[in-house]
Amino acid sequence: MNQLRACLALVTAFLLFACNQSRPVGDTLSKVEAAGLLRWGADLQGGAPYIYEDPAKDGAIKGFEVDLAAALAAELGVTPEFVQNDWSALVPSLERETFDIVMNGLEVTPARAGRVLFTRPYYIFTTRLMARRDDPRIEADLSKLKGMRVGTLTSSFTADLLLAVGIEPVYYEGQEEPYQDLIAGRLDAVFMDDIIAGRYGEDKPQLRVVGDLGDGFYAIAIRPGDEALRDALDRALGVLIENGALEQILRREQIWNDRQLGLRAWSDADQRRLLGEATQSGGLRWHHVVIFIEAAGITLVISLLSMALAIPLGMGLAVARLYGGPVARGLATAYVELYRGTPVLLQLYVLYYGLADLIRLDAFSAAIIGLGMNYAAYEAEVYRAGIQAVPRGQMEAALSLGMRSPLALRRVVLPQAFRIALPSVTNDFIALLKDSSLVSVITVVELTKRMTIVAVDVRSWLIPGALCALLYFVMSYPLSLFARRLERRLARS
Repeated sequence: MNQLRACLALVTAFLLFACNQSRPVGDTLSKVEAAGLLRWGADLQGGAPYIYEDPAKDGAIKGFEVDLAAALAAELGVTPEFVQNDWSALVPSLERETFDIVMNGLEVTPARAGRVLFTRPYYIFTTRLMARRDDPRIEADLSKLKGMRVGTLTSSFTADLLLAVGIEPVYYEGQEEPYQDLIAGRLDAVFMDDIIAGRYGEDKPQLRVVGDLGDGFYAIAIRPGDEALRDALDRALGVLIENGALEQILRREQIWNDRQLGLRAWSDADQRRLLGEATQSGGLRWHHVVIFIEAAGITLVISLLSMALAIPLGMGLAVARLYGGPVARGLATAYVELYRGTPVLLQLYVLYYGLADLIRLDAFSAAIIGLGMNYAAYEAEVYRAGIQAVPRGQMEAALSLGMRSPLALRRVVLPQAFRIALPSVTNDFIALLKDSSLVSVITVVELTKRMTIVAVDVRSWLIPGALCALLYFVMSYPLSLFARRLERRLARS
């Protein structure tokens, strides 16, 4: 209990210190000009037509934002430098000066406009709703989608629109996966920007466009206080729009349309209207704490059920490797080496997306099975070591009393092996509790995923991150105490 109080006091002191720190605002434009570099942040996972690897040139990137960055840098008289960053963390990384600007299909929303400076838009998109051709229920009205599973990107403009009408979206990090899940029947609809729908959804014959439900804008994000850089980029964008260079860039990626004509007539009044609904962060509220606790419950349930699968499966693998025939030993060894030798993230992708045509698993079941099968490989080695640590004379004595090998294993060897393996099993469960954060890639909103969503909502990663860490600690520390008590009890017996 004293250790728990000390940890809570340490977290509280850290939060008070961090909240009292302020970041000095610097003249980024002068730094850019002095260095001769304009560092822009984006995520290659966004794919075409934004930014993607050039299949014709190893190590090269292309996309309309790559070309736009080069054109803007030329107008400023500097060289562009791409900085890879996860899309959901682009704004926090901008704030900590990992790069100078963000340009990666970043939609102008009231929440973002209250946190960063935005340039004038460089692209006007529309939000596009898609469904299966054989599903007539879906109409071009978001209010009629309540109770349905609608997929979209995390921290996106379309996610905000869904939340505004009372729909909790199914969140994705990638752009191809939602349409795959829609075809597989795991979703009822997908709601995304028309650029994404055109590249990843409309080419699939099983899907149809339900309708376009409103326009949005992509703009460049800059740190607050860097008005000089924003104004310089606004002037550069104005030049590219007026001389037709932006149109040529968009046409090369086949995303030019009549909506972009509005960029030429863009005025200061339009910019004020676009940014007029900017909202400031309301901070962490009680309902955020409630949904954090709910997400922690999901994390705990997934971890418990996964471990409940991993323990017996791992025990079976260990017994097969030690006492099975040649075929059983070979298969058990292959299983252990395969699962230990490949990332659990890859295994989750293959199980949920790669095998979707053969095995139709919902995300929750896939998370449990994927983590359970992965940790079974590690449990197998823990139990194998535990069994081998039991003196051989124990088995020989049991056999001499007339026990068969299976009975001797169950009554004599395995109980002793379990006592020896218990510390490692406890350690594995705590590791599994944290590795459960990986299941967010298959749309399960567990504790860490909920933290990233709330962090965007409250425009701070510090408080949600600390609360997330605290909840993980609260879940794992009692397990450590229980394991120590159980070890002492088993040692006495």
